[in-house]
Amino acid sequence: MKKIGLIFRETSENQIKDGLKNSVAMFILKYSGVSGPDLNSLRLNLKNVKARFFVVKNSIARRALKSVEMDSLLKAIEGPSGLVFVKDEPVSVSKVLCDFSKAHEQLKIEGGFLKNKILEGKDIETLSKLPSLEVLRTQVVVALNSPLQRLAVVLNATLTKFVYCLDQIRRKKDSV
Repeated sequence: MKKIGLIFRETSENQIKDGLKNSVAMFILKYSGVSGPDLNSLRLNLKNVKARFFVVKNSIARRALKSVEMDSLLKAIEGPSGLVFVKDEPVSVSKVLCDFSKAHEQLKIEGGFLKNKILEGKDIETLSKLPSLEVLRTQVVVALNSPLQRLAVVLNATLTKFVYCLDQIRRKKDSV
């Protein structure tokens, strides 16, 4: 029979591995000095953008990261650390994290990964300044629609001028 501590470590390690496999991105936070209610508020904000904050012992996090060959992230796991697993859109999650870290200076964004690319804290901050996916899609649609709209206006103006010219010719013939 396994001891409860061993079961807890194995379960935590498996949760991290599953989180890494099923996530688009993962961010590492240092939360030393942040109160419990503030962390619960952060969890709620992250849940709204389809992300999950996971607090784990450093040894378990290091072992899980080594097992999935993310050794370059090991240096970010020191002191009280938490992992944020991002399922959907990393930009909105990074905005939530950066806004929260501005309001709570004790929270530090150490690094992470985004689609197999290792990120540092400043990279995540830069990511937070990007427009959301919805805004980018809107910008693309507007950019694609604009030339078509201009062409329709030009063709309509040409047609209007032609009709106006024919109307002037008809009026001239009627007056003669």
